Amino acid sequence: MSSTGQIKSDQIKKITLKVSGMTCTSCSQRVEKALQQKEGIESAQVNFAVEKAYIEYNPTEIELEQVLGLIDQAGYKAELMDAQQKKLSLQLAGMTCTACAQRVEKSLNQLAGAKEVNVNFTMEKATIKYDPSQLKIEEIKKTIEEAGYEVVDQEREEVDQEQKKVDQAFKKMVSALSFAIPIKILMLVHMFIIEIPYYFTIITILGFAPIVIVGWETHKASFKAFKNLSPNMDTLVTLGSIIPYILNFLAFWLPMGSFVEMAAWIMTLHLVGRYLEAKAKGKASEAIKKLLEMEAKEARIIVDGTEKEIPIEELQEGDIMLIKPGEKIPTDGVVVDGQSTVDESMATGESLPVERKEGDEVIGSTINKQGMLKVKATKVGKDTFFSQVIKMVEECQGSKVPIQEFADRITGYFVPGVLVLATLAFISWMVFPEFHRGVLVIFNLPWTFPDLSTLALAILATISVLVISCPCALGLATPTAIMVGSGLGAQNGVLIRKGEAIQTIKDTKIIAFDKTGTITKGTPEVTDILNFNDYSQQDVLFYAGSIELASEHPLGQAIVEGAKAEGLELQEATEFSSITGKGVRGLVADQEVLIGNRRLMDENNIEHADHQSELERLEKEAKTAMLLAVDGKLAGIIAVADTIKEDSIQAIAEIEKMGIKTAMITGDNQRTAEAIADKVCISRVLAEVLPEGKVDEVEQLQLEYDTVAMVGDGINDAPALKQANVGIAIGTGTDIAIEAADITLVRGDLSAVISGIKLSNATFKKIKQNYFWAWFYNALAIPAAFMGLIHPMIGAAAMATSSINVVLNSTRLKKANIKPSYRK
Repeated sequence: MSSTGQIKSDQIKKITLKVSGMTCTSCSQRVEKALQQKEGIESAQVNFAVEKAYIEYNPTEIELEQVLGLIDQAGYKAELMDAQQKKLSLQLAGMTCTACAQRVEKSLNQLAGAKEVNVNFTMEKATIKYDPSQLKIEEIKKTIEEAGYEVVDQEREEVDQEQKKVDQAFKKMVSALSFAIPIKILMLVHMFIIEIPYYFTIITILGFAPIVIVGWETHKASFKAFKNLSPNMDTLVTLGSIIPYILNFLAFWLPMGSFVEMAAWIMTLHLVGRYLEAKAKGKASEAIKKLLEMEAKEARIIVDGTEKEIPIEELQEGDIMLIKPGEKIPTDGVVVDGQSTVDESMATGESLPVERKEGDEVIGSTINKQGMLKVKATKVGKDTFFSQVIKMVEECQGSKVPIQEFADRITGYFVPGVLVLATLAFISWMVFPEFHRGVLVIFNLPWTFPDLSTLALAILATISVLVISCPCALGLATPTAIMVGSGLGAQNGVLIRKGEAIQTIKDTKIIAFDKTGTITKGTPEVTDILNFNDYSQQDVLFYAGSIELASEHPLGQAIVEGAKAEGLELQEATEFSSITGKGVRGLVADQEVLIGNRRLMDENNIEHADHQSELERLEKEAKTAMLLAVDGKLAGIIAVADTIKEDSIQAIAEIEKMGIKTAMITGDNQRTAEAIADKVCISRVLAEVLPEGKVDEVEQLQLEYDTVAMVGDGINDAPALKQANVGIAIGTGTDIAIEAADITLVRGDLSAVISGIKLSNATFKKIKQNYFWAWFYNALAIPAAFMGLIHPMIGAAAMATSSINVVLNSTRLKKANIKPSYRK
């Protein structure tokens, strides 16, 4: 990359905006188009399902206010989602008038970090948005008290926008029903029991409320869409309700019946659908909500030897937290004292608790099961494991899979096409009335009314086409499935960062694995101890461990750890020296000890020829075998190897069963690489590959297999992960922020790779089901409405049902079993 390109890349800012006012995918496409056409905006993706815009822009070319202005000009409202911003509500006492409220408000507004302050005198409540990195809760309370008032109660409040939307939709639905139901009752009474004087006048007045007042937001969105020459679903509903309502006035002079009931119920059913859709969409985002709910709210820290409880927002890096059995660990940290088991299932999907002791990392919001732990906070706020998980899930939800981009292009022509079809329906009925009436007689459905005038039937068919068409079902098909799928993945330790990986990984032909830290544990361990000449295995481990205490070599440290694990008390060696390329020597308990390779033994006349077969056997098993001599006699052989992870063999076997080939890319020599490959049954070995050569190997595999996934540790393997069609990074514990990967696996084992593949298959299956039902519905419903076989009110109900069906079908993905078959 050129230096200019690098500078430009460094300047790019990523922001997430909450966009309100969108009612269907046509709206999100309009916002997206407005943003993408502006100079300075590198990329923009708008997700209708979660009502967010994910934008990358160059602040040297365009300011944030201009970005927000573009969305405003498109007819929508945008608000910057600041991950650092918190909202706090405080119940106050002591205010006697509005001047008191103004005084508190003024005092709080002067605080650094205060974003938005509102003090309500009537409710005696202060609400403040603030940046916790600049402002602490204690400082807010102290400011209020210094102003002369008392903080009675404290409530950290993060407004649930989803629930707020559901509540608003419910109120609109109830309001519409309170007018639509009486209209229906009046119609039935007027038609079948007794004629009601001024019937048309009464229902026309009653119908105004649900059609115009309660449905005002829909009409406003339609007007914006009309102004921008971009009709959407609201346009169809507005035309489907307002046109029959206006035509109703003709009933005062012409014998064509009233259309008010139909108009009122079209809008009412639309609002019922909106409410049910909002509830269903809430279910689709449940997984990420559950993650947020799991976050700890309080932390118990030790200050000057005493315990102190503080809000989680005030926790600082370096604080020592005290966690008792059964409590949540407040944030990511390192155990500095104590030993316990920790339930990490909410982070990794593993049901069995894991042991944690001094020096081990722990994840915030996981549960301490048994012993008391003292943990030093290492990450707080946006750097924590949970914050990273939520960020990655949101990035996934904001990205688009290839199939969605194709569907979005079609959906962009959908509403204009429906308007054309509705117009053609009216013309066709007026030009070929006998043909259409003949169709109605053939089907003889109770709601087709073949005895109505041709004009009335033409109007009914036109309105039916308008209100039965459902572009929303098409727009919700992919994002809702991605929402549920990404949440399910997060709960099982599979973090999908780019949505397109969901579509790509299912088509993967071969998966290439890095060896060290991916297939193997990445840390050498003692695997074999052979003892000779009256020395026991304990003796061999004692002498080897003692001499290696002074060594810094990883193999030497593995021997020391192995000896300590056996409970041996090692002695420090004297006269220690390291012989480059051969081994080490020194005195342990006044005895000369040598440990190293054959050459070291030969130079010191240590006889070892009788044990060549054992050495060769160990080396063929990809182990490093070292000879140990004590006082001129061969005492034993100790072997060290980077051991294979517990489930690598089973995981690779299951991947092969899925029809996906496996390969291993490693810098090890061919013999060692093949020994590991034989153990785990990998079908292809690429050995002696330098770190910079891994990208070339991935490219060669792409030429041969087309679609390649690469699994690595995300650090040395970053370029290869980028080159692969799907980059999968093995994360361990809290280390999950790996930018090069499309998918990050929280667990350090390969079972999560299988979970990722199964999640991809399950999610994409839902996406295809959603598109099938959405297209199938429209393909049947629109022609039927064109022919007058569907009443407009049935059409309005069907339209709502179609969207809800797609969302609910996506939520069923939560039940998918994505665990490997050998772990069920």
